[in-house]
Amino acid sequence: MTKTTPIEKSPLNVDRRKLLSAGLGLAAMPALNFAATSPAAASAAMLGGWQPKFYRFKFGAFEITTISDSEAFIDGPFPIIGANANEADVQNLMRDNLLPEKKYQPGFSPTLVNTGKEIILIDTGNGSNGFIPRPNGGWLSAQLGPAGFRSEDIDVVLLSHGHPDHVAGIIESGKPLFPNARYVISGIEYDFWAPEGKFSDDLEKLASVFRANAHPVADKFTFIKPGDDVVTGIRAIEAYGHTPGHLAFMIESGGKSLLFWGDCAHHQVASLAHPEWHCVFDIDKPQGVATRRRIYDMAATDRLPIIGYHMPFPSIGYVERTTPASYHWLAHSYQLNL
Repeated sequence: MTKTTPIEKSPLNVDRRKLLSAGLGLAAMPALNFAATSPAAASAAMLGGWQPKFYRFKFGAFEITTISDSEAFIDGPFPIIGANANEADVQNLMRDNLLPEKKYQPGFSPTLVNTGKEIILIDTGNGSNGFIPRPNGGWLSAQLGPAGFRSEDIDVVLLSHGHPDHVAGIIESGKPLFPNARYVISGIEYDFWAPEGKFSDDLEKLASVFRANAHPVADKFTFIKPGDDVVTGIRAIEAYGHTPGHLAFMIESGGKSLLFWGDCAHHQVASLAHPEWHCVFDIDKPQGVATRRRIYDMAATDRLPIIGYHMPFPSIGYVERTTPASYHWLAHSYQLNL
């Protein structure tokens, strides 16, 4: 006959006994206490959906904050992405990734870098006349305060390129929103968008927004090229194709590197799985393809954290290589919070 061995005491057993005792104590409480708080007796209005409006983390000696400028849903991703592909293929890719086939929610994520000496704002959102007008977009000015900033504290406004959803937040109610800032952009980019009378097609609609926001602060602009330092710790990276002077920025502090890639992707699945699929907003589509392949390869090879302006908010993540020509966006969870 097998002798039964007494169960050893363990933290798990102790916790279970405590829980059992607590349960018996609760069971002995008057039923009235439960009735007062039970769902059947309560009535509460729905609060509605809510998404975070800013996200902040420490990066080396820097502090980086992304701010949500819009939560709008738009049609797509086809043909915004994949106009040179089959629509069914784009929709199947969405279905395979458990995403809606004809609607998506891009991020619009102006980013603040506090170096301890200066506060640099990268891109200014939709403002009052960008791609996503108010009330559905243009939230940066209203969200600076809740995120801990004042517009007059911004020392540098750094622009990845001249599209309305990146520059339309410069001017607010007819005045510069960032009165103490200097403005930095690619010289190629400025020269493309700034001239009057250059365009007569849809590009003029975009150029007019650029001029309306850039011309009032034209005397405060400085111009950079790939390889130039914006400030110590932020360096311009060539990312041409989306626009003629589109730039990405390498942010470096404390031996760490992070890439703000601007508009090198417009959808977290479609853009990365198929870098060869055209983006309708790319001015030079073949060069846009080449840039995506180069930037994604660098991000995956160097295991860089990324801030992607149009990735789902908070627009932070990593790039994994799935095949030699295909990539996957891995959203940030807690890696940068240590």
